[in-house]
Amino acid sequence: MKDIELLNKINSFDKSWCYQYQRRLDTLEEDKETLGWDDEFISNIKLDDFVFNAVTTKDEKEECKEFIKRYEWLGTIGQFPTHWFTARYNGILGGVVIFGKPNSLSKLLGEDTKNIESLISRGASASWCPKNLASKFIAWCMRWMVDNTQYRIFTAYSDPQAKERGVIYKSLNFFYLGQGNGGSIRCVHPYDKTKLISDRTFRARSFYKRYCKDLGIEPQPNWFDRSIVLWENIPDDIEKRLRDYSKEMYAKSEKIMFPKKRKWVYILGKDKGETKYLRKKFLERNKVFEYPND
Repeated sequence: MKDIELLNKINSFDKSWCYQYQRRLDTLEEDKETLGWDDEFISNIKLDDFVFNAVTTKDEKEECKEFIKRYEWLGTIGQFPTHWFTARYNGILGGVVIFGKPNSLSKLLGEDTKNIESLISRGASASWCPKNLASKFIAWCMRWMVDNTQYRIFTAYSDPQAKERGVIYKSLNFFYLGQGNGGSIRCVHPYDKTKLISDRTFRARSFYKRYCKDLGIEPQPNWFDRSIVLWENIPDDIEKRLRDYSKEMYAKSEKIMFPKKRKWVYILGKDKGETKYLRKKFLERNKVFEYPND
């Protein structure tokens, strides 16, 4: 689903529950028909019937991508995924959780903690799964991460715009770091009006190549590397034209304000001693809020 289409659906969503849950409702009847299950069969599916696993193969990841497209309200796997997990019932995929790199560097323990911090970037369950599968699944995933990687800090976000209240994170006793002040701004993509982008995209290599075309500038082979602009190889007058044009494109782009997301953090060590030490260190350096009532 395109960004603008999804935004319009979210803005017009008038139910009391979150949009993620609505995805379960929307897919239930089709899933029942596909699997040949009825309501009684589904009601007898138990948490203990599920097997959790870390994903390692390309085919499994492709299966997870299709699952996320169907059941997760954003429909994308997020940026920089690093670890993938599945929950299966009799071999049938019923849940996916994806961990990734944090959106920005964190100082939750007093210094940059990027080497031990992981972001729970995506997660979804199929329509027929028990409602409390998500909390048990995420807890298992975090324990796997601690046992098999260097990660000890797990951050997550809930989006008030999609009526997400962080119920799963509350049930797992995550720390709540609040919602923050103000909101974030997204811009309508100037070359594809169905997409939303950040202000940084206007300074991306791919955009500067588009600007050359807009301005009738013939780019030279040594102007662009695989991911960056090599400004040292671009004449000063052309550099100025490109940078000015980038500012102009951003200034005239349509901008949409999004409310701040709620941030949640979980600290988990290899054993009780490490967990206690890391949580104490975390609480000394961060303000933790009471859970929101809504």
